[in-house]
This record gives sequence, structure tokens and C-alpha cells, in this order.
Amino acid sequence: MSKKPKRVPTRKILDTLSQMYPDAHCELNFRNPFELLIATILSAQSTDRQVNKVTEKLFQDHPTPEDFIKLTEEELVEYIRGLGLFRNKSKNILKTCQILVEQYDGQVPKSREQLEKLPGVGRKTANVVLSNAFGVPALAVDTHVHRVANRLALADSKTPLETEQQLMKKVPRKEWSDTHHRIIWHGRRVCSARNPKCTMCELLPYCWSGKQAVK
Repeated sequence: MSKKPKRVPTRKILDTLSQMYPDAHCELNFRNPFELLIATILSAQSTDRQVNKVTEKLFQDHPTPEDFIKLTEEELVEYIRGLGLFRNKSKNILKTCQILVEQYDGQVPKSREQLEKLPGVGRKTANVVLSNAFGVPALAVDTHVHRVANRLALADSKTPLETEQQLMKKVPRKEWSDTHHRIIWHGRRVCSARNPKCTMCELLPYCWSGKQAVK
């Protein structure tokens, strides 16, 4: 496979993504920053659809951090057992809720630094919350964003952090959040990890990886 091009038609790629996915949005169901924080922690190694099925009853029964900390780890496990890493997630969520109650009056903090100090919260989760709950421009990099950005040569990186840093340089700040959602939708619907639908992809004329694949 040939080396990635140094010059990439970034504007054309972003505009095409915008045309393909004008309604792209976060597919986790949430009503407030707290629900989004918990849902995003739960989404690790699980699909949004799986998380939404779990959180429907979980948030109905326990809508606040104060409600969560009344649960034991095992009681929370029974709600989230269908998700990956459910025992570890149960521990982290209850610790996070305790911190929210004790240090933040039950509210989700609005800074990346504070968010990343919460158990179970990494940079990607913090970016998701900042972007979707508080309207702060952010480029959360999950497996879809990492894969698609590298295939399109918008990034040439080995880690999610490198991908995020490279995308931040190429994508206008005001478009960070929308681009994040559009790339995720593209990764889920067209540019899958296995057998991507390159021949039907509207991005093929601008896609370095796709052109290699259909040669």
C-alpha cells in the first residue's frame, strides 16, 4: 500500500460528510449531563443500542447521583450485566457518583481536568460530555473516528490522542463536534472495520484508503 498523501482535500471531505449526514448526533439517550456521563462510561466495549436498553430502566429508577450511591455494586451490576466490563463499570460509576455528590453538589463538572479525574472517565468520555452536554467544541476519538480519520488520511497516527491532535489542526474548531458525529455515523454505516462499502461511498474520490482498496 502506498504512503498516505501529504496533501488531503480536507474541505471536500468535511463538506461531503456534512451532506451525507446532516442530522448526525449522539446516539446515546440522555436528558441531562449526568445521564450522558453515565451512559458514556457504560458505552466502552458496548454499542449505543445496548447502552440505551440498559439505561432506560436504570435512569428511570435512579435519575440522580444521590440515587445511585444508595445502590450496592451488585445491585448496579444487575442493571448493567448485559454490557461489557460490567463489574468494573459498576465500581467506577458508584465512585464517580460519590465524588459528584461530595465535591460537586451532585452536578457534573464542566472542565476537562475535573472530568478526567472521575473514575472511569478518560479523555474520550470527557470530550463527549463537554461537547454534547455543555456545547464545548471537542473531538472525541473512539474506534470509529480513529479508523475513519486514518483511512481518509485526515490523520496518520497510531493512537486516539494523536488522531485527535491531528484532526484539531485540520478541522475548524467550530466544526469539531459535528465532524465527530459525522465520522462516527460514517464508520457505523459505511466505513466499517471489516468489509467497508468503498464502492458505494460518496467519499471514495477523496479517500486514500478506499482508492487503494478498489484498485
